[in-house]
Amino acid sequence: MGIFSRIFGGNVLYYPGCLTKFVAKELGENYKKILRKIGIDFIELKDLEVCCGSPALSAGYNEDVKNLVKKNYEIFKEHSVEKIITACPACFRTFSKEYPSILKEWDIKSEHITQTIVNAINKGKLKFKKANGKVTYHDPCHLGRYVGIYDEPRKIIRAIGFDVIEMKLSRENSFCCGGGGGLRSNYPETSKKIAKERVRQAKVTNAEILVTTCPLCYLNLKEAAGKEIEVIELSELILKYL
Repeated sequence: MGIFSRIFGGNVLYYPGCLTKFVAKELGENYKKILRKIGIDFIELKDLEVCCGSPALSAGYNEDVKNLVKKNYEIFKEHSVEKIITACPACFRTFSKEYPSILKEWDIKSEHITQTIVNAINKGKLKFKKANGKVTYHDPCHLGRYVGIYDEPRKIIRAIGFDVIEMKLSRENSFCCGGGGGLRSNYPETSKKIAKERVRQAKVTNAEILVTTCPLCYLNLKEAAGKEIEVIELSELILKYL
């Protein structure tokens, strides 16, 4: 256990989420570098943790979700986890909204990493090499409409020095990337068409870069964009200018 554990009696867990853990591994490494830069003493559970249950929840497998919640809670408690920091919007939504309603004894705090980063910026713990240019930001459904985090990613982008040019459909009215809810897996052509439309909406802003902070949105939009517009995940942008 680290300093946090010795003082407060609990660990901060960095939870990557399944997509980051198994597919977009570089994003997980990015965020761990950022947490270390901030000075957060965190632990990882590697192969011990299981899926948060978000995909099963979306598919209606409620009993499986309950089992995952109980299993994760037992693992987290066994390792004295007091707070979870995750960069996955779906995981954050599940931990912060669903777990408390499913498990009455759930008492672990959760934080999306954009909240962590904004707090660090406000305290002067992150300083950026100033950039300039125009960026448009895509609001992931799970981070925006489901939990109401809109300002933090934009504050980070502006702190780096970029102007944020909003798409016509943004914030509460954001257009889905087409990747979530099992659509990309089950109806790939429909998913691709939706992503292409979102890329078109981004291009209309005349921004040079399309930024998002969801691994699924990032992968789906990047694949759809090709060379039409540069698609960057927020951690990549942060590390480039730290």
